[in-house]
Amino acid sequence: MSKQFIGRIISHLKAGFWTRLQPAAQKAISTGAHTMRRIILASSSPYRRQLLERLRLPFESASPHINEERLAGEAPEQLAARLAAEKAQALQPSHDDALIIGSDQVAECDGRILGKPGTTENAYKQLRLCAGKQVNFHTGVSLLDTRRGTHQTTCEIFSVHFRNLTDAEIERYVALDNPLDCAGSFKAEGLGIALFEKMEGSDPSSLIGLPLIQLISMLRKAGVSPLTR
Repeated sequence: MSKQFIGRIISHLKAGFWTRLQPAAQKAISTGAHTMRRIILASSSPYRRQLLERLRLPFESASPHINEERLAGEAPEQLAARLAAEKAQALQPSHDDALIIGSDQVAECDGRILGKPGTTENAYKQLRLCAGKQVNFHTGVSLLDTRRGTHQTTCEIFSVHFRNLTDAEIERYVALDNPLDCAGSFKAEGLGIALFEKMEGSDPSSLIGLPLIQLISMLRKAGVSPLTR
């Protein structure tokens, strides 16, 4: 049997296989594209969703249900990192092949942890406490790869130095920005910037609730980058 004849048979078989492929699969093979990993944001926070959208990666979001109480003697950075990891792990049973992102933020001033104020009066109290002081924001982020059974977790610290504020300034700020669902009672992406003298840290996005620089490093280690689709 001649080499030419064998070559024609192989070519015919290849052509038949190619035509049986779906158009999307043909495109993926011809362009060298790969299937994008499924990304899940373990959060219902609109602020974290907006931050993650900046990476222009498709993702879904779901609310994790965990106990967020602080353990005895637990430092703020330990609390933030643990809760970030637990939020990602909470969604693992329903997502067996995904990259799950968990994040949590703990604000601390003078050794006191500041939660979300919830009410106008609590926001006034928090801002009076913070006025003229440094507030540290410990933002944990965790990336759980349920396909490989691996996880990466870290905590980013970002500090804010508040101006000395009058009661009138505090009341006007709360009325204008309505920061009742934000730890520390301010929105750094909004008028909250007017409350600060300076900010210190390596990742400004961590102040809003999701450290994108750290997250991108984690995603790259997991084989996903917003710059190589």
